[in-house]
Amino acid sequence: MKWSSCIALAVVLLILAIWETACRGFSIPDFILPTPSRIMVVAVLQAPLLLRHGAITGLEILIGIGLSLLMAVPLATLMFAHRSLEKALAPFLVVSQAVPVFALAPLLVIWLGYGIASKVLMAAIIIFFPITVSLLEGYKSCGNDYIMLFRLMGAGFWRTWRLLYWPWALPYFFAGLKVGVTVATIGAVIGEWVGAQGGLGYLMIQANARLNVEMVFAAILWLSLMGLSMWALVGILERKIIRWR
Repeated sequence: MKWSSCIALAVVLLILAIWETACRGFSIPDFILPTPSRIMVVAVLQAPLLLRHGAITGLEILIGIGLSLLMAVPLATLMFAHRSLEKALAPFLVVSQAVPVFALAPLLVIWLGYGIASKVLMAAIIIFFPITVSLLEGYKSCGNDYIMLFRLMGAGFWRTWRLLYWPWALPYFFAGLKVGVTVATIGAVIGEWVGAQGGLGYLMIQANARLNVEMVFAAILWLSLMGLSMWALVGILERKIIRWR
């Protein structure tokens, strides 16, 4: 195990130890702040319930990632190919992130219903922006010497895009994708808070109404593990695809 991993593990264990000691030392009730050990017990004992709702949230996130990729990659490419299009659409991209997701969630639930569609769109909206901006910046960072070489060889834009721009921008693309997948849970969970029939966000709302704070923390733990897993998976995919790095 690398030293950085050891240090990170030590910091996590230290925080958990302080948390556990403080809860027990000050006799904090479980309905206010449960101990980490109690949260772990609930997360394990209630694993079937958490897994069932986690599968719903995970499906919403995965479909949201796919939808955002279908929108972000072509849009970033077109904005790079036509700078006037970038100037026209840039304000709308900023506005899409400036509007709080809590303001959009009720509208999407009204328009799309309590099913999976509104949660998928919420996740896609959050993931879409970092992928688009990162990929666009990756295209722009391409070295002028390489661009000039392709022009001298008579390559058109799309051939240059396939052989130069896209490979060059891949590290930026994966950087944006890492950010997107880790915050994707925010959109899905907020959508489930507003109105849903299942999912970890729905489970958290139900548990919170019953003052079952242990279950709320267990759901947060599962969401954290989902985010870490997707981030690690994107990292593995990046290393497999960008072999020249």
